[in-house]
Amino acid sequence: MYKNSRGRPGAVLAAVAVAQFTVALDLSVVNVALPAMRTALGFAPLDLSWVVHAYALALGGFLLLGGRACDLYGRRRLFVLGLAVFGLCSLAGGLAQAPWQLIAARAGQGLGAAAATPASLAMLTTSFTEGPQRVRALGVWSGVNATGGALGVLAGGLLTQYAGWRWVMLINLPIVVVALALVLAGVPADARPARRERPDVLGAVLATGGVGLLVLGVVRTDAQGWGSRATWAMLVAAAVLLAAFVVAESRAPAPLLRLGLLRNRWVAGANVLVFFSTAGQFAAFYFVSLYMQQVLGMGPAATGAAFLPFSASLVAGSLVATRVTSARTPRASLVPGALLAAAGLAWFAFISPDGGFLTDVLGPCIITGVGVGLVIAPIVAAATTGVAPREAGMASGLMNSSRQLGGCIGLAVLATIAARRTGTAANPATLNDGYALGLAIAATSFVIAAVVAIGVLPRRRTETPALRRATPAENRLEGTPS
Repeated sequence: MYKNSRGRPGAVLAAVAVAQFTVALDLSVVNVALPAMRTALGFAPLDLSWVVHAYALALGGFLLLGGRACDLYGRRRLFVLGLAVFGLCSLAGGLAQAPWQLIAARAGQGLGAAAATPASLAMLTTSFTEGPQRVRALGVWSGVNATGGALGVLAGGLLTQYAGWRWVMLINLPIVVVALALVLAGVPADARPARRERPDVLGAVLATGGVGLLVLGVVRTDAQGWGSRATWAMLVAAAVLLAAFVVAESRAPAPLLRLGLLRNRWVAGANVLVFFSTAGQFAAFYFVSLYMQQVLGMGPAATGAAFLPFSASLVAGSLVATRVTSARTPRASLVPGALLAAAGLAWFAFISPDGGFLTDVLGPCIITGVGVGLVIAPIVAAATTGVAPREAGMASGLMNSSRQLGGCIGLAVLATIAARRTGTAANPATLNDGYALGLAIAATSFVIAAVVAIGVLPRRRTETPALRRATPAENRLEGTPS
């Protein structure tokens, strides 16, 4: 509905890369600081997990809405608004004096990220033409996103150990200021629409409620278990709301998610891919971090530093993936990347309670990192292939929702399986057995991703179904002749 004003693509890429690094950093930087937060603010044992859950719930619940809002109200506008909310809530979290204040700040960060993340991806896809240029830009976005998550473990360990847990939150402020300065200086303002569509209020309520309940039900299994009535009540309610959302979207004149978008094999396949690959990636971070601290006895800073080889190999894999995808298709990088990541995680299944970093962590870290790097950049390119500019935010919100759900559901399921293998006698040997099993099963998620890439994604870009012809009303909204 907005005129396509590309502006300066380099400025757009710089702004969204800095912003996405901050959002990705925040996903993992807090985890290492949780014990310090509990001591400083007096968290009850069961309440501490809400520092993580509040962020995941707000982010997962509002990503679809944030993505569509980008298309309706302007990508730059939503990007600036989301990033500003994220920064202000980071400040509030850094100054928190009570548990509820920190939890509220984390929820606010999630809301800001739910607007800024799809907006950043939508700005990239509308600023770079489909093909090698867009692939390279999305490769940078994906590489920064993954590197921010990996370096968050290192940053969290260093900040917690040497500066205090509050800097885990406050470190976001200068990065947010830089990103806002870049976007305000180099990205053109959103054009006014010729006529504004009515927002899909019913779809927004159903999607936010359904995804929010799904995330809440999954993340609370750590305390309630998968067999509890509360868990099943939330999951059933989520299923009912999401089913109602599908029905509502099939009838809405301006839907939050146009169901026809999923007839694009690139979009449908990429969203299934990102779900399973993110499940494996999140599990790798979680179990390997716990293995190094709980079994090998490494401190927070040393654990964070141990992830540097993973970050370096991930960047290397992303660079190779960008070249391969530019010359061929995302499928050409996704299949070998997923299989390589699966091999690395399968290697992790042989960790030992008497092992060490060099013998049990370094090798599989490098293999897994290269594989994940080969996967993350092409997934984003695939999820936006054949998508019209007017639906860039919609496609971005959908892909990021799939990513968030994959991480939450996959980690919750695998953590439960690992905990059952560990049993009640938690010692280095039993913990090692649980983590090894979790990593072995995580490897299968990348195998599933490879199968989907082979069976669903087209062999050539030109096999993407033709875009739906715009209606006269949509042409007027885009500012083009009907």
